[in-house]
Amino acid sequence: MPLIKHNAFVENTFAHVADDEALPDGPIVVSLKRWQAERETLAARNAPLGVRLSSDQSPEALGADVSHFALIELEFPKFRDGRGYSWARILRQRLGFTGEVRAVGDVLRDQWLFMSRCGVDAFEVRPGTRLEDFRAALAEQTVFYQPASDRIRNVLDLRQSRTRAAAE
Repeated sequence: MPLIKHNAFVENTFAHVADDEALPDGPIVVSLKRWQAERETLAARNAPLGVRLSSDQSPEALGADVSHFALIELEFPKFRDGRGYSWARILRQRLGFTGEVRAVGDVLRDQWLFMSRCGVDAFEVRPGTRLEDFRAALAEQTVFYQPASDRIRNVLDLRQSRTRAAAE
């Protein structure tokens, strides 16, 4: 599937490795189950490592191990399963993860802006997706009521700034 990162199509350099498959050289993505079973072996590899979390697997199961990963994939199995939004915020805000958070699965145009606000910075998109559509989706809203991981100032912060400026 095509991959968008930093507002551009990029090549996916990570290979997905099944739980029973031999580990190849180079960047790989493994399941949480495999990470937990082979933690020492995987952590000792000299190549970028990623883990894929299904929608029912909280990133808190990784704990401090997030520092071992260059990539954490969050599965969105269907449009109405929004747990991945929470997982992205937990990764960024609570666990301090600074690597790539990638949305995979049923990732739709209507979700791109909100996923990016929660901390997702790479998106597996459907074939035929146009970059212009992606950029337009991210620009559809410029003012937000709720704070998020993207550090865009929300309406309350903007109002307080204006009130302070008027009082000075």
